[in-house]
Amino acid sequence: MTGFGIGLAVSAAAVVLLMAGTFAVARKAGKHSVVDVSWGLGFAAVALSSLAVATGNGTRSVLLAGMVVLWGGRLAWHIGRRNAGHGEDPRYSELLSKAPPERRTAYALRMIYGLQGVLILVISLPVQVGMHADAELGPLAVLGVAVWGLGLFFEAVGDHQLQAFKSDPANRGKVLDRGLWRWTRHPNYFGDACVWWGIWLVAAETGVGALTVLSPIVMTFFLTKGTGAALTEKRMAGRPGFAEYARRTSGFVPLPPKQR
Repeated sequence: MTGFGIGLAVSAAAVVLLMAGTFAVARKAGKHSVVDVSWGLGFAAVALSSLAVATGNGTRSVLLAGMVVLWGGRLAWHIGRRNAGHGEDPRYSELLSKAPPERRTAYALRMIYGLQGVLILVISLPVQVGMHADAELGPLAVLGVAVWGLGLFFEAVGDHQLQAFKSDPANRGKVLDRGLWRWTRHPNYFGDACVWWGIWLVAAETGVGALTVLSPIVMTFFLTKGTGAALTEKRMAGRPGFAEYARRTSGFVPLPPKQR
């Protein structure tokens, strides 16, 4: 518990520094959407900070850190490339419109940077706890890596397919229903959920790590009901062909498409 407490403090400090730096960049850029890049980087910062003070099984600690850094680094790179050259995200404009102009800076610090920082610390608890347990790697860790790998595949390939689809002017106003998007309307979000359930499985093998199950549950909730799939579907609802696509395609878990 002492090791975990130190690790949590170090991780919290890393997240605070990252979010403070992100806020400074956002002020200079004139848009808060740069914080989306720091979402993946925040988890990577927690993983590396926790690894620096880890007291548990060294192999598991390195494995957990590698899984998180690879996932977080890829996600940050993808979002940074996708958002380059674009203005403010409408989500943040709508959120900040709820506060008076003179209070928007404080409101942004609390509701965007502070909230995301807290979520990073909560969702990354399996990593922090798993790095301070001495249990050897076993079958559950192997299963966790497999689930994580499946999730990373769905997320990376889904993002690539969507980016390629959007880059073709001929697809403007159309709905992507090919590749992984033929099996699920949100392969990237499904993959994201699998990544964190896989990380939890690796940590759960230690016994005490199983108690952090709330972390992947929170991540899955936000991916399905929060700012992930639900918000995307609301935005896509009026697009021609989306209703038919939604009728034949699974909403989250990949399944064979229904017959037209």
